[in-house]
Amino acid sequence: MTSQTLFYIIIGILVISYLVDLIMGYLNAKHFNDPIPDALHDVYNEEEYLKSQAYKKTKDRFGTYTATFSLLLTVAFFFFDGFAIVDQWARTFTEHPIGVAFIFFGVIMLASDILTTPFEYYNTFVIEEKFGFNKMKPITFFVDKIKGWGMGIVIGGGLLALIIWIYEATQSMFWLYAWGVITLFSVFMNMFYARLIVPIFNKQAPLEKGELRAQIETYASQVGFNLTNIFTIDGSKRSTKANAYFSGLGREKRITLYDTLINDLEDTEIVAVLAHEVGHYKRKHVITNLLLSVGITGVTLWLFSLCLAQPIIAEAVGVSKPSFHVGLVVFGILYTPISAVTGFFMSALSRKHEYEADNYAAETYEAKPLISSLKKLSKSSLSNLTPHPLYVQLNYSHPTLLQRVENLESVSS
Repeated sequence: MTSQTLFYIIIGILVISYLVDLIMGYLNAKHFNDPIPDALHDVYNEEEYLKSQAYKKTKDRFGTYTATFSLLLTVAFFFFDGFAIVDQWARTFTEHPIGVAFIFFGVIMLASDILTTPFEYYNTFVIEEKFGFNKMKPITFFVDKIKGWGMGIVIGGGLLALIIWIYEATQSMFWLYAWGVITLFSVFMNMFYARLIVPIFNKQAPLEKGELRAQIETYASQVGFNLTNIFTIDGSKRSTKANAYFSGLGREKRITLYDTLINDLEDTEIVAVLAHEVGHYKRKHVITNLLLSVGITGVTLWLFSLCLAQPIIAEAVGVSKPSFHVGLVVFGILYTPISAVTGFFMSALSRKHEYEADNYAAETYEAKPLISSLKKLSKSSLSNLTPHPLYVQLNYSHPTLLQRVENLESVSS
């Protein structure tokens, strides 16, 4: 295979990925006007359903525009030897592999972020604002950007520097050592994300004593779930959309409830949502996902190590000198088809886990308040109640609302 052939394979992967997403979006959009299923007739009234349809159509069009812009920008960067130009420019400052990689990725990521920020701003302050979701102020938007850059430099840059150092020291065996480092980092972040990262963007506070906390603690005690860390987060600072999530391991495990969730749902519904999150822990979904992620990371790093040894990888993008950072860019694109396959199976597993967590909540608490909470959350976010089945298979990490309601009704009957 020649470097030119590999170049066109890369372009082909980019274009095919774009076309697949475009076709899936088109198929999904054909279902936007479908009638609401009987089991979900109480989610929207006629006016609300029309609003949800308008929201879906607006987001779909905007998604197509942004994806098209991103594709054209990326393809142009390849055809005009953008990576070679940035690589050569970085080497005018230093020849140290870590320094070159920092400048290389810094320039590309900063330029990309600057070019895509107007799209993000429009999405937040025009589309989300129009449909009543956005609560963020422009200053918060830009402060979040700066914080994100800082985290990327400190955490992402630090991890990248360590892995490049390992590569320079061990060469062909670097993937094994890097796998160990990334595994330790993943476990650490899984445990301490809520304690260390979330406070950078949001305020957290222990759930105040009262009826809701008493109901939660009673339920947790009944199912033998040692829960002392129950937190609320100021999600309303940015959006009206509600959420809840489980994080951490061991003593660091915690349940986090968005303040919007507490405002939108009844106490029994909140406990049902929490029971679902406890179900993920009790069914060992957190550990399962972590182990699978670690396994996939190991295979990915091994494949990456094989690609790094091939000079053609750098030559395909016009770079004469093979390097870790250029290899990482090219491999990331070549890996896209494999990532799509693993993502498909991981999404299928995730949907299975959601059913199991729903069933756990129905068995240990009640199905009815969980059903009503799911409907309210779908209504408040103007969710699509009639997605295309194939779109669900390829893109949804959760079953559809209809699937979850029908499953819960069958479990509770």
